[in-house]
Amino acid sequence: MAIVELVMPKMGESIMEATILRWHKKPGDQVKADETILEIATDKVDSEVPSIADGEITEILYAENDVVPVGAVIARINTNVEAAATATTPEAPVQQQAEVEVVTPQEEVHEPQFTTAAGPRFYSPLVLTIAQQEGIGFAELEKIPGTGTEGRVTKKDILNYVESKAKGFVPTATPMPARAAEAPAEEQAQAQPQPQKQSQPPSQVPQVQVQVQPQTQATSNGHSVSYNGTAEIIEMDRMRKLIADHMVRSVQTSPHVTSFAEADVTNIVRWREQEKKNFEKREGEKITFTPLFIEALVKCIKRFPLLNSSLEGDKIIIKKDINVGMAAALPSGNLIVPVIRNADQLNLVGLTRQVNQLANAARNNKLKPDDTQNGTITLTNVGNFGSLAGTPIINQPQVAILAVGTIKKRPVVIETEHGDTIAIRHMMYLSMSYDHRIIDGALGSTFLSAVVHELEHFDTHREY
Repeated sequence: MAIVELVMPKMGESIMEATILRWHKKPGDQVKADETILEIATDKVDSEVPSIADGEITEILYAENDVVPVGAVIARINTNVEAAATATTPEAPVQQQAEVEVVTPQEEVHEPQFTTAAGPRFYSPLVLTIAQQEGIGFAELEKIPGTGTEGRVTKKDILNYVESKAKGFVPTATPMPARAAEAPAEEQAQAQPQPQKQSQPPSQVPQVQVQVQPQTQATSNGHSVSYNGTAEIIEMDRMRKLIADHMVRSVQTSPHVTSFAEADVTNIVRWREQEKKNFEKREGEKITFTPLFIEALVKCIKRFPLLNSSLEGDKIIIKKDINVGMAAALPSGNLIVPVIRNADQLNLVGLTRQVNQLANAARNNKLKPDDTQNGTITLTNVGNFGSLAGTPIINQPQVAILAVGTIKKRPVVIETEHGDTIAIRHMMYLSMSYDHRIIDGALGSTFLSAVVHELEHFDTHREY
């Protein structure tokens, strides 16, 4: 019997674990190679995990909602078709059901559909993103009937809700809040006597706990919230904890230095304004500023390869491939960094297509795990949110991240053949954070100045 092990895939360089959202298969089921076996989620990406071979699922090692480290074996597949075919004895189904009782794919049909004493209902990043895009608040989200495990709202549930809402009909929206409210009410009734009994000797303590605890349970956003006078206390959910951990780890790993510069990008703005309609008509793609910035960044990396490196112990690893990460903020508030691989081998049209494809996939939570791996340097556009500049945190294990700010028209002194003059120009700040263990101030500033030079000397007569 040939057994292959299915492991939790790596979803990104800084992601060390993922949550199992749903199993599509159970022990005893036949699977084909590349057929979806389960859905997983991290703080950044929802993804489907396919089978790595044809065969029969013989064992599932983790249950839904389990948090599993990257690389851990999550299932085993018997690739011996003959053995799988003869394994269907009368006792086999009973044994398989007993084995999967912990994994509980069957629990999807269990009632109730809303949270019981276990706490607030879990929402996957995909569902939260759709809710944000459709303007659905958490209070309204709680009213949507869920068909997933333990009443979880699935992608299909929320899309059906949006479609019904657009038609002026919201199915079962009226009775569901009552059911949702029953559980917190019961929890409060059970929870209130305990604090009172424990805290009866000191007379002032019960008043504080009675005020806080009902507020903590009556949440609609999936977080634990309490009120204490004029303050609102929100417990961080798992996603935010992971993001916080990634940011703290980066700052603790790399001594960050940030250099700033200013670029006159008037030529780029005018060229894009002049060519964007022809570009879209000819290439079928809308051109933004991002591929133009990436093009300038790549040209400078070729001249300063140390910016495209990483540090392992006391060894500097200079990467030959130039894979540019493109930081994108999702409507849910999470940050994701899809990667444009071999950016130095793409012309402007190729860069534009990659940028648009990855950005669209990120907005719709369609990125694959491989789309966020092996970046060698990152570009983040803080100007998308109106910021003039920022001090970005390095995306480990890279050594540099470049931030571009919003483009503003300002009066600027420029040199002409007739002398200095004041003109209205399109100006943009750039800021680059770099790992001071490898990149010193001289190299960091020189590299940033080189990027500015590329942007300011953009050829307005160029071909695509």
